[in-house]
Amino acid sequence: HTFAGQVERVLLDKYGESEIQRVLESWRLLDLEYEHCAFFGKEGEVDPQTSNCYQYAHSYVPGLSVTPFWDTKNLPWAEKLAKSYKTIRKEFDSVTSDMAHLTKTGNNIWAGALTEEAGGYGQGWSTLVLKDRGIWDETNCSLFPKTAQAVYKAGVPATEVFFASMKPNSSIKLHSDFTIFVLTSHLVLVIPENGKNKCRLTIGDETRQWIEGEVSVFDTSLMHDAINESNETRYILMMRVWHPDLTEKERNALQTIYDCLEVPELTSSDEATRVAAQQKIDSMRTFPQLQSSSS
Repeated sequence: HTFAGQVERVLLDKYGESEIQRVLESWRLLDLEYEHCAFFGKEGEVDPQTSNCYQYAHSYVPGLSVTPFWDTKNLPWAEKLAKSYKTIRKEFDSVTSDMAHLTKTGNNIWAGALTEEAGGYGQGWSTLVLKDRGIWDETNCSLFPKTAQAVYKAGVPATEVFFASMKPNSSIKLHSDFTIFVLTSHLVLVIPENGKNKCRLTIGDETRQWIEGEVSVFDTSLMHDAINESNETRYILMMRVWHPDLTEKERNALQTIYDCLEVPELTSSDEATRVAAQQKIDSMRTFPQLQSSSS
């Protein structure tokens, strides 16, 4: 009779038990407030006492592989998205050049951390959301139609898509994003003094600089931090993407959990209420019709 139990019933009714066992275990562990912790540093190469290569997560799906930085050559969508860099950068520069209009017409433009967990990103970090938990923000996508369409056409398996800014001479403190079943991806848009190592990201014990036009994929359930040592703002297109080890049914089941959190009526015992809720969530998750999407 708890909400967690009602969500589990929805999962079992839609997918059965055998093929989503890991998702069911994840949901049960979350309800028990379990927090996973594991060390993934290379034994003999790093000291566990000083290493930051620890994974912390309360959104934990067992059995998923852990890699600080993934090879994007094995992720076809990453190469497709990188080819759209110039188009996305041009649109981003154009739209953000008129901040008064953007702020007036958009939703939560350059908002700070919206949750206590995201507070780890610090005061210098802010976002402009295009997609959240599988639901497109039609208003903001209409302001950046070419970007939204590029992400959609590339087949990026994204649960979240947003622009992220990082102020000059600011840093993001060491933290975990606490979720194992999604990785983080960046399409790098604007890097001050590009190529001069002024803007850097560290995942575990490995540090890389951001380079304009590159797409990277990394695991932010590992402890990580970042820094902008330049005198200008850094901008990226940031995406949360499903972990490649998940099966299609597992992804769908995890998305169903998101949907139930967004529209709790999906768990109703009344069939008519459930049908109406499903129609609502289907509408919310449909890619919006954008005026400039064909350009």
